Amino acid sequence: MNLVTPEIGLIFWTTVTFILLLVLLRKYAWKPILKSVKAREKSIEDALQSASEAKEQMSQLKADNEKIINEAKKERDKLMKEARETKEQIINEARQKSVTEGNKIIESARQQIENDKKAAIEEIKVKIANLSVEIAEKLLRKELADDKEQKELIDSLLKDITVN
Repeated sequence: MNLVTPEIGLIFWTTVTFILLLVLLRKYAWKPILKSVKAREKSIEDALQSASEAKEQMSQLKADNEKIINEAKKERDKLMKEARETKEQIINEARQKSVTEGNKIIESARQQIENDKKAAIEEIKVKIANLSVEIAEKLLRKELADDKEQKELIDSLLKDITVN
């Protein structure tokens, strides 16, 4: 039974070795291990906090982007409205100008027609006067004895005359 019961010397040296191992582990292993665990824990907390801050910043940026987009849409709508108003104004001005120009052209054409009409009447009057003078000259040159000959001469002269 010697094998099952340990001796005092073995227990003493095992205990001394165990305590020495605990002191050495505490001094050289546990402190660095605990220190690295605490550093890791701190870095995880910092990462979580940074992620939370980044999430907040992203939501803020998203809100800012939506605000900027809405402002840009409003500005675009405003510019489109101004462009439409300018287009309508230009079209209306062009219509008014074309109506005015058309009226001027029509009035000018009427005036030209009136002038041409007056000129044509004057020309006809001059031709009639010339024809009358020619007829009178021919009548005076020819001696007419009676009314019958005068009538025949007038009829023949009228047949000879062509109106232009």
